[in-house]
Amino acid sequence: MVNKIIQTIGKRKRSIAYAKLKKGKGVIRINGINLEVYGDIISRMRIKEPVMLAGDALEPVDVSIKVEGGGFQGQAEAARLALAKAIIAYTKKDALKTKFLEYDRRLLVADKRRTEPQKPNRSAARSVEQMSKR
Repeated sequence: MVNKIIQTIGKRKRSIAYAKLKKGKGVIRINGINLEVYGDIISRMRIKEPVMLAGDALEPVDVSIKVEGGGFQGQAEAARLALAKAIIAYTKKDALKTKFLEYDRRLLVADKRRTEPQKPNRSAARSVEQMSKR
């Protein structure tokens, strides 16, 4: 059997995650760090969700995720999206795809919202200093 390697991308705010999934022992690494010691517990659980939902439908695979940009929560969301997309591409099971969509649509659909840039000569994107005209 040919070893297949799946590569996917996940984006959230300013964060971009590149996931590479291949057959292996079940190790998940993010930026070269094992998932068990990466970030805080909430971020780890968010990233693990697709693997836990897949359960027995997913054989042991090694996942390497490279995340850059944004904050820690945006990076966790981007990694989660990339991992879920990679699992769907690897298993090719429609039942698993519908399970992911029913659980949380953000597992497979990117959130396209971005922060609005500041306007020239203003302190924020939308706030304007009030003027009183008499």
